[in-house]
Amino acid sequence: MHPAFSVILFTVISGAGYGLFILLAAFHLAGIGPAMSHGELIAHGVAALGLITVGLMLSTGHLANKKNAWRSFMRFKTSWLSREAVFAVLFYPFAAIYGLGVLLQGSEIGPLAAVAGAIAAVLALVTLFSTGMIYGCLKTIRQWNTALTPANYILLGVATGSVAFAAIASLFGNATPMHAGVAIALLLIAGILKGIYYFWISRVTGPTINTATTFNRATVRLLDTGHTAGTFLTDEFGYDPSKNTTDTLKMGVFLLAFGTPILVFAAILSGVPAIVAWLGLVAALTGVVMERWLFFAEAKHVVRLYHGAQHT
Repeated sequence: MHPAFSVILFTVISGAGYGLFILLAAFHLAGIGPAMSHGELIAHGVAALGLITVGLMLSTGHLANKKNAWRSFMRFKTSWLSREAVFAVLFYPFAAIYGLGVLLQGSEIGPLAAVAGAIAAVLALVTLFSTGMIYGCLKTIRQWNTALTPANYILLGVATGSVAFAAIASLFGNATPMHAGVAIALLLIAGILKGIYYFWISRVTGPTINTATTFNRATVRLLDTGHTAGTFLTDEFGYDPSKNTTDTLKMGVFLLAFGTPILVFAAILSGVPAIVAWLGLVAALTGVVMERWLFFAEAKHVVRLYHGAQHT
């Protein structure tokens, strides 16, 4: 699949925002970790909502007619894209009630704001799941049609959110070993799951040109493509980066998205000033952008079989 940078940036930025909000609500409402000041709570909330909003705005960048974006809400029963849009919008009023409670009452919010915050966190998690399922439900793309797809979207969102949480906490002098430990644990789990995904998609187990044509007892090859120039299908579904490119980017993903932030937080646990968490955040976001580009670039639609590909 041809990678659309608006979708890449949307999923990375909004994913980090949803992950940050989930952790904010969990730490605050459950009383996990050090108490957060009024200013720190607001900073986490504003950062989370800002990332989510910017990401959602970027999501319309690949639309030919942006005025039709409202149509994405109309197929909730059958479309994961529609469910993602609905849950993303439903998140805002509950997040606003929670945010208003923090703004007016500080860390000791009332039950209404607390319940709203918990619901917003659940909606953030469901939105991440729905985003992953947009791709995970597509049987026509073997690399996406797996439970690993939504799992990766959720874990990468929460992992980058944990790095952002620690970075923001460092500005208020409130970063603790707990923040570093949570970030390291989430990054390790996300990295292991990503490695499993890369191993799984490297196994050729999907449709082939033989199964597509039902000629299963001999070698099948395409003699005529039926067109003399590129088409929408070949441009969008026929994107085929070299193995050298994908292997290099995969090394970059593990180095930047997981390795560098883990080393940064390990250094913080060893006594390095917590402000270096921002270096980990920049590395993590850069690495996840590379991961998301690979996610699209390595996806092979079955239509490629009718344009000469031997397998997906």
